[in-house]
Amino acid sequence: MGHLSQKEYDTALEPLLHELSDAARWIQETGQRLMVLFEGRDTAGKGGSIHMFANTLNPRQCRVVALPSPSERERNQWYFQRYVEHFPAKGEISLFDRSWYNRAGVEAVMGFCTSEQVSSFLKAVPDFERQLVDDGIYLFKYWLCCDQEKQEERFADRLNNPLRRWKLSPVDHKARQLYDAYTEARERMLAATDSPHAPWTLVDYNDQRLGRLTLLRDLLDRLPDTKLPEENIPWSKLGHDPIKERYGVMTPIPSYRWNDRND
Repeated sequence: MGHLSQKEYDTALEPLLHELSDAARWIQETGQRLMVLFEGRDTAGKGGSIHMFANTLNPRQCRVVALPSPSERERNQWYFQRYVEHFPAKGEISLFDRSWYNRAGVEAVMGFCTSEQVSSFLKAVPDFERQLVDDGIYLFKYWLCCDQEKQEERFADRLNNPLRRWKLSPVDHKARQLYDAYTEARERMLAATDSPHAPWTLVDYNDQRLGRLTLLRDLLDRLPDTKLPEENIPWSKLGHDPIKERYGVMTPIPSYRWNDRND
């Protein structure tokens, strides 16, 4: 199957965004809480997928969580602690651009934690997530999949595009040499943390546009019927403006470049 064109993508996306908007209104008005975890290899498409959500939703309701490396204090906290403060309150949505699963992925592979810490984390996660779900949070976990060849193609695009170079880091460079190690870490993570109450959903992101549509369709299908009656917003016609009528409206003075001046 060929890649979706931009036109095909936009046509398929529009009705899904209307459904997403309906779902966000349902979440807000009924006091629900939604958490979506976006995980996957570097360049898989996490940022673009999150932008698809955030660009449609009210930023006061929808929070994007992309945490930097932990501080010294955070490294000495309970591991989950710095993530908990970003959980949604009633009526809110939290989109995690990577999450606590850093411990099972980049931290494990790059040696930023011990093997004992990884094992402890994998043992703790199912119970931790059970508490979230039992408290009524809608928790969706997505792993975005891309092949090594596609990953290399996207890394090259970032390297050669000055506007995208900020996405590259020394960790990315080293991670390219550890593709198989990341695969092994992912399989171990999935085996330990895929549970009936918080299952993983793997989405093919070799075609990012198709991947976004697939992910959004899956998320919307897993929510209850969220369509609420349309709000009746009174919208009266504006009357005359006595201030404008009395003083008129000032015509803006044209601006000029310095070199256009005659003096």
